[in-house]
Amino acid sequence: MIYKDDLIRAIADTNRGLLASDTDKAAILSAIARLEDRNPTPKPLEAPALLEGNWRLLYTTSSELLGIDRFPLYRLGDIYQCIRLQDRKIYNIAQLQGIPYLEGLVSVAAQFTPTSPIRVTVKFQRFVVGLQRVLNYQNPNQFIQALESPQKFLALDSKIQTERQGWLDITYLDETLRIGRGNVGSVFVLSKT
Repeated sequence: MIYKDDLIRAIADTNRGLLASDTDKAAILSAIARLEDRNPTPKPLEAPALLEGNWRLLYTTSSELLGIDRFPLYRLGDIYQCIRLQDRKIYNIAQLQGIPYLEGLVSVAAQFTPTSPIRVTVKFQRFVVGLQRVLNYQNPNQFIQALESPQKFLALDSKIQTERQGWLDITYLDETLRIGRGNVGSVFVLSKT
């Protein structure tokens, strides 16, 4: 699909948005809107085979996510959003690259509730920050299993006590690409892994 190819080309050299200029951002948002107008899955929450799984972030306007790149001595590695429909859970996992053997990880686990065929409300539940080696991090699936066990990690590992929640609209979904828009105006473009 030409519109999908246009979007992929537009975000290719932006390092998930970290390197996007204002001109780049405007062009990317325009490409996103053109693709959203051609969404092959108008009710993504009714398409579990497409939605379920691990998604790698390709581009975002989220200053919260891109701000992770400000950790001293680290740079932002891959970011995953893992959706588990049966459990109604979302896991955000950001890898931090830097000093050899001291690679980091930032993770947030949340419960979601569908509120329309395209929208979920999200309630954040757990926050984990630590070194990948100490957390025994190998990949998102293995880490999610460890998160769901009763163990506490040797890291900053805490329940999120506030009633902090948000919402996410899934505005485009196909076999390999997902676009979402969040309650604070952020846009997310992800590819299925």
